[in-house]
Amino acid sequence: MITITQAQLVRGSKTLLDETSLTVYPGHKVGLVGANGSGKSSLLALIMGKISLDKGDFSMPSGWQIATVAQETPALEVSAIEYVIDGDTEYRELETQLHAAQDADDGHNIALLHGKIDAIGGYAIHSRAASLLAGLGFSEQEQSNPVKSFSGGWRMRLNLAQALLCRSDLLLLDEPTNHLDLDTMYWLEGWIKAYQGTLILISHDRDFIDGIVDEIVHVENTKLNYYKGNYTSFERVRAERMAQQQVAFERQQKERAHMQSFVDRFRYKASKAKQAQSRLKALERMTELLPSQADSPFHMAFREPEALPNPLVTMEQVSIGYGETEILKKVHLNLVPGARIGLLGRNGAGKSTLVKLLSGELSPMKGKYETNPGLNIGYFAQHQLEFLSLDDSPLQHLVRLAPNAREQELRNFLGGYGFNGDMALAPVRPFSGGEKARLVLALLVWQRPNLLLLDEPTNHLDLEMRHALTMALQTFEGAMIIVSHDRHLLRLSCSDYYLVDQGEVNSFEGDLDDYHQWLLDAAKAAGKVEEDPDASKPVQDKKLQKRLEAELRQKLSPLKKVQTKLEKEQQKANDRLKELEEMLADTSLYDADNKAKLTQVLAERTTLTQGLEESEMEWLEIQEEIENIEQSVRAEVL
Repeated sequence: MITITQAQLVRGSKTLLDETSLTVYPGHKVGLVGANGSGKSSLLALIMGKISLDKGDFSMPSGWQIATVAQETPALEVSAIEYVIDGDTEYRELETQLHAAQDADDGHNIALLHGKIDAIGGYAIHSRAASLLAGLGFSEQEQSNPVKSFSGGWRMRLNLAQALLCRSDLLLLDEPTNHLDLDTMYWLEGWIKAYQGTLILISHDRDFIDGIVDEIVHVENTKLNYYKGNYTSFERVRAERMAQQQVAFERQQKERAHMQSFVDRFRYKASKAKQAQSRLKALERMTELLPSQADSPFHMAFREPEALPNPLVTMEQVSIGYGETEILKKVHLNLVPGARIGLLGRNGAGKSTLVKLLSGELSPMKGKYETNPGLNIGYFAQHQLEFLSLDDSPLQHLVRLAPNAREQELRNFLGGYGFNGDMALAPVRPFSGGEKARLVLALLVWQRPNLLLLDEPTNHLDLEMRHALTMALQTFEGAMIIVSHDRHLLRLSCSDYYLVDQGEVNSFEGDLDDYHQWLLDAAKAAGKVEEDPDASKPVQDKKLQKRLEAELRQKLSPLKKVQTKLEKEQQKANDRLKELEEMLADTSLYDADNKAKLTQVLAERTTLTQGLEESEMEWLEIQEEIENIEQSVRAEVL
């Protein structure tokens, strides 16, 4: 197990941990949460041995293998699948040794190395790597493409595949869902659930955390605070503690009233669609949990649009694509104020293509496409972070949009997005991805759009900012279209879903659970169910498997010995019963002179029959116990 005792960790002038302790037990799945800069990533660095405690003790099993996601991917010529396999350094070393032994024609060493490769699952490594890449969205053809041909986001997926491929006792994941789409998120969640080792997960996606972890460690005020349960459970407990302390009570009550008002307005629509019911339940849960957000540093609210023309956009039989290549066809979609649409669809289906048409980055290839003269678009996409002026401050960015506004008004506005004090005047260049994303959102909100286009808006945003964005979207009066892998945001913000699939855009009747089932059904119908159902599962170390098998034999040995003894006794009893039946078949036994012998034979048969029945019952009970033990150990091996 991992043990941290009375730890102090100082980075620069900031104390991240002070006099705090934590124990993580083998096989447990732990979610690590806390504000940006609280020390979550530093804690992972400590576990990886990259840094040391300034005070206190840290220990973990010396033989544990740690898997983590590399943060950089060089532009290599090697293929994607070979790059992923490169992550298993032990396999690559054995492979190199085997080639050398073959060149030297060393038969003994060749046999020895083949055994070692088999012991670590090396002969299935290519199929496992291909399965992982397929799960992460790489087509069979793309798996053979060189690493350098992929964009930054797709290279991060390759690094994730490397980490998942490796045999490990401890898996450390820091924001693994960044750059993933919704269907890949579902796949990754399933993979991690099946992982048998110890997991420490940092994520800002609350639904993802909820579906995986059973323990939360909250880094707050230099302490590692342990909570049993998933993120929702943690938030509830923390909310209760904060309510008891009357933390930010007035603001808390105001936000509760705001949420209840929205729920009341939305409730009458709840019978119209299944996703509406799902959203209503989520809103009610959010209202219950809201106090835990009372200390959030973010205060985001959309300004009222200057105009709300109706319709905002009209599309009839529209085709969209790039050059001569048609991606979407016969799209019929009218956007009116109040439309709250979530776009669903597999990677590459065309969701971002539709958003780019609406944003003006693409023009329709054919069909009727009309926009209202009063349309004012607010478009958020990850590539827009690249257009920030890196040497300018957040305040300078906002002044360009509002040259006549008072500076204090602009600074107050920026403060709601976490740009307080000197940070509002600091150059953007050293800002983190999350800070740049917050600034782009602030600039978007200031412009009072009546059509919001949000393409993965929560990438790099922490839980508090995601909460602030979700709250703000509740009161947005215009139309919105959202593409996101954040299921919590989609559930709370969208009243309608549209499915982008096979070049078409159609209304999706159902909620996100139905969409997950649709993905599974579509994969099955397309024949994408793996021939080897275990190929994409986390690999179990052969040594661990052999140890479990040895333990199984040890547990079963005394039981099987008893069974063997019972079987011999049963055979002996059956043989004697056969002899007695033959004696009873002899009619002379029933003569008056043989009355005593007949009585003796009948009594022995009765005794043997009763004893045989009891022996068989005992054997069946032992067999049931054996099967239960085998099932339990089999679950560990899988």
